[in-house]
Amino acid sequence: MTQLFAPWTTTRSRTVRRAHFWIPGERVSLGDKTYQRGPMYVEWEAPEQVTRQWPIVLMHGGGFQGTEWFDTPDGRPGWAQRLVEAGYAVLVVDRPGHGRSPYHVDVMGTMGPPFSYEGGRHIYFAGDDPRHTQWPFASDEESAIDEFIAGYGPLPADLEASETMDADRTAELLDRIGPAILITHSASGPDGWLIADRRPHLVKAIAAIEPMGPPFAEIPNIGPMRWGPTAAPLSFEPPAASPDDLRNATPGTYALPALDDLPILIVTAEASEFAAASPPTAAFLNACGASAELMDLADHDVRGNGHGLIYEMNSDDALVPVLEWLRLRTEAAREDVVL
Repeated sequence: MTQLFAPWTTTRSRTVRRAHFWIPGERVSLGDKTYQRGPMYVEWEAPEQVTRQWPIVLMHGGGFQGTEWFDTPDGRPGWAQRLVEAGYAVLVVDRPGHGRSPYHVDVMGTMGPPFSYEGGRHIYFAGDDPRHTQWPFASDEESAIDEFIAGYGPLPADLEASETMDADRTAELLDRIGPAILITHSASGPDGWLIADRRPHLVKAIAAIEPMGPPFAEIPNIGPMRWGPTAAPLSFEPPAASPDDLRNATPGTYALPALDDLPILIVTAEASEFAAASPPTAAFLNACGASAELMDLADHDVRGNGHGLIYEMNSDDALVPVLEWLRLRTEAAREDVVL
């Protein structure tokens, strides 16, 4: 007999405000018809009283969707709810072509490869590293694996075009809502640098959770990071004529003025092989005039995590030092506000 699954019977009630809206894409003409290219779905939630000055925009990783911020694979509240409980208005996006943001090859270009079970196991599950102890279900728990992989889809084959759409739509989101904090994960990490480059006055801080990298890497099944920490071009000063000029330049030759004085945190996990990409990413940004800080969660006694730290068994603990960093970098010398 199938066991009934009724999570609403065990989840405590809470009072929040929530809704959704869309950031539309461009109109494109194909033959005698007009279509929309790359809209972005935005779902927001806020406590009855918002006590934090800046809202937080949560951006999901590669191939996944905004649901990765809502709940963990073992049914606990995710970072989105915890941030609302901490007093923030929270906006969760489905990046263009992911989740509820529709994709069609005729208007958005070729899809990349589908997301495989093997890829999911390699990226997230405990492998040969005995330190990785926080993944929330066993590797042979097939029904749990099925449900986890179900949320994944293909990325656009053109990484530069995908990042450009992400950054353009999120810049429009900030134009609509005003200044905000960005929290990115994995493949959306480069989006954070691109969005700040487009709207430096509207990005108040970036917390990048194991951002995709390192600079100039060829990311398997995703694409090349041609412009250092991004696949899409940034506004370097002086302008970089080509990716090769940027790659071959002495560190410090090029600056990124939009990142000057912007609080940036790059978070890494103890047992994630993807953590190795973060120090060179921070070094590149800092050589361009940024002030990116590295946070190894193990230094805060948050241990046993892999790349999926935002929904592993100690995800609440992993959020604590990030929240403290945000408080120190964005709320210093400020009275609490109620909105």
